[in-house]
Amino acid sequence: MNKNKNHIRKMFDSISDEYDFLNNVITIGQHLKWKSEIVEIAKSVNPKLILDLATGTSDIAINLSQIKNCKIIGVDISNDMLSKAQKKIDKKNLSEIISLKTGDAQNLKFNDNKFDIVTIGYGIRNFEQLEAGLKESHRVLKDDGLLIILETSVPSNKFLKFLYNIYTLTFIPVITRLFSNNPAAYNYLEKSAKEFPYGKNLKNILLKVGFSEVEFKPKMLGASTIYTSKK
Repeated sequence: MNKNKNHIRKMFDSISDEYDFLNNVITIGQHLKWKSEIVEIAKSVNPKLILDLATGTSDIAINLSQIKNCKIIGVDISNDMLSKAQKKIDKKNLSEIISLKTGDAQNLKFNDNKFDIVTIGYGIRNFEQLEAGLKESHRVLKDDGLLIILETSVPSNKFLKFLYNIYTLTFIPVITRLFSNNPAAYNYLEKSAKEFPYGKNLKNILLKVGFSEVEFKPKMLGASTIYTSKK
């Protein structure tokens, strides 16, 4: 599976126009609920500065703007996704709270110990080097800083996994062929979700790169999972 940075950037550039719409359809709108849960987790530590990696069209960053006296920096490798994000931010008059930067999550241009929280929504499975990317998040977090990840996963229950496979192998391809300029991009996303080391496997990787107090909570019967961990 090609996770070269330029390939990932071009892929997300190609689906930027339809990304929000298809994300709503594919998750039956549930991704918005899960992103709201990230905000509730973030509020608990009273952050002043948050880094939202793989910010995409800025859904999570916009949700995080609800937190009082807090600034958010959104970083993404895709300029076209950031262009969509900026339009949403401008429409909501949030440009003084949210700033956007083009960047690589595996080579961040920030000082050590800078952020109270790092959030990553549906991004880490696209990292070319997963551990390197997580180490960068660890580096830019302050001591006791919080990493919050929302990522796809696969149900552990055999029957639910069977239903999940039917959904991802039939419904999603039909929808993307109808509405996407690049259906192959969604084939990649579906395959990467199945190959990603979710649940306990990702927990072990987070512990390996230096995080502690790692917890994870499956959502939508295990189709997505929220992970939290501390530096």
